Amino acid sequence: MAKQVIHTENAPAAIGPYSQAVRAGNTVYVSGQIPLVPETMEVISEDIVDQTKQVFKNLQAVCAAAGGSLEDIVKFNIFMTDLGNFATVNEVMTQFVKQPYPARAAMGVRALPKGVQVEIEGIMVLED
Repeated sequence: MAKQVIHTENAPAAIGPYSQAVRAGNTVYVSGQIPLVPETMEVISEDIVDQTKQVFKNLQAVCAAAGGSLEDIVKFNIFMTDLGNFATVNEVMTQFVKQPYPARAAMGVRALPKGVQVEIEGIMVLED
């Protein structure tokens, strides 16, 4: 099975040796997105709400480039440097993702790239 690399200028460029997403068959593996503004590659702000919204906007852009949307995500992995932000991240997520919600894991981590507070990766399944 061939893999297809997904790239869009509407999401931050990769800051390491990885692709924004890779499609294998009808499954798309979306790399972790952090709250960088695509045009400037700068962190949007220090506010967790702003950061989480930017992450979901970046995820939307990558999903669209792959031919899908956030509604096609079947699994999210959410990484936070402070699990005290769990409820806030949940609240923002419901502004971008509707029921039925995808499967999910949420993990507290010591640090994230560029000193951000949240990173989210996903797995998307598209129709054949």
